[in-house]
Amino acid sequence: MKKYILTRRRFIQSAAVALLAFLVPDKLLAKKRGTKLRYLKNEALPLIQEGYPGNPFREGRFLNEISKPEVSFNTILKWRFSKNPQRDEKRKDTFSLNVKKGNSFFTEKKDMLVWLGHATWFIRLDGVTFLTDPCLEGPLFVKRLSELPCGIDEIKNIDYLLLSHSHRDHLHENSIKQLNLDNTEALVPLRMGTLLKKWRKDLIVQEAGWYQTCKTGAGKPAVTMMPAQHWSQRYTKDINEVLWGSYILKGSKRTIYFAGDTAYAPHFSKTGSLFPVIDIALMPIGAYKPAYIMKGSHMTPDEAVRAFHDLGAHTFVPMHYGTFDLADEPLGEPVRRLKNLDKAGKINGTLKAPGVGEIIYL
Repeated sequence: MKKYILTRRRFIQSAAVALLAFLVPDKLLAKKRGTKLRYLKNEALPLIQEGYPGNPFREGRFLNEISKPEVSFNTILKWRFSKNPQRDEKRKDTFSLNVKKGNSFFTEKKDMLVWLGHATWFIRLDGVTFLTDPCLEGPLFVKRLSELPCGIDEIKNIDYLLLSHSHRDHLHENSIKQLNLDNTEALVPLRMGTLLKKWRKDLIVQEAGWYQTCKTGAGKPAVTMMPAQHWSQRYTKDINEVLWGSYILKGSKRTIYFAGDTAYAPHFSKTGSLFPVIDIALMPIGAYKPAYIMKGSHMTPDEAVRAFHDLGAHTFVPMHYGTFDLADEPLGEPVRRLKNLDKAGKINGTLKAPGVGEIIYL
């Protein structure tokens, strides 16, 4: 019992402010910081959405297209100190991700996807390589539950970092500092560049807003930042100061959607309408319980399938489960639910759920 209380206390001390920010609705933030509304974008990049003015930005904070549901701080505290109704089931869950050791994919020539856990992917498309949301160790107070297929020092030949938002389980400072990023360019949301430059002064950074296509050069995949329903924060006073989003990677033969971290929202249909052929969708399926806390930021497996259908994508590839224990559901529940949906014929497409380090050739 003592160990349980201390663990809860340490979590509350370190994360209470972050949890409060996590659930403060956008409209309340706007009231506290003023009402002047601006629209931000990278003026050097083209927009694919005609007439889009830029990302709404009010008194230093980016806004979602749809306001997050309002949850009080008292509700957060009640959640943290209440018994998880699935506690016993969670303790008995022996699920662990399969890990295939190796590093050959960094030097191969074939186009491919390789999951490195959580939301970190190695992608080669048209011979160009991407590394998404690198969190290669456990973020603050969170243990990493699956090994990497190789050492961090073995990760190499990365042309682009692709970053969806600033949360520590997606943008891990020590991972960025350890990675071999010689000749690597970071494609990031608006106002993330300053943060990255503090860690890696040598890193080339290109910021984009929603519906903006990055400059990658002739013959390379087109990388377009798209919306997500989420938020950002790393410290106590930087709530939503950095934008969040998803990405479309459009190659000569394949188009890949990287959802980042997001709740279910209309942006999936919008993305599908703007990109009518999406071959592969990398979709988050974990950290969704309790719903009254998580619904505004994450998707259940059922919601992820609905989002996949909205996109009109062909192949569903899950992520954001099994690597870190971030919510109340048992560790293996997300992928079990997803596979049950597939067995019931409720996924209009192909499901591929790779292990960590497993290669999916494109």
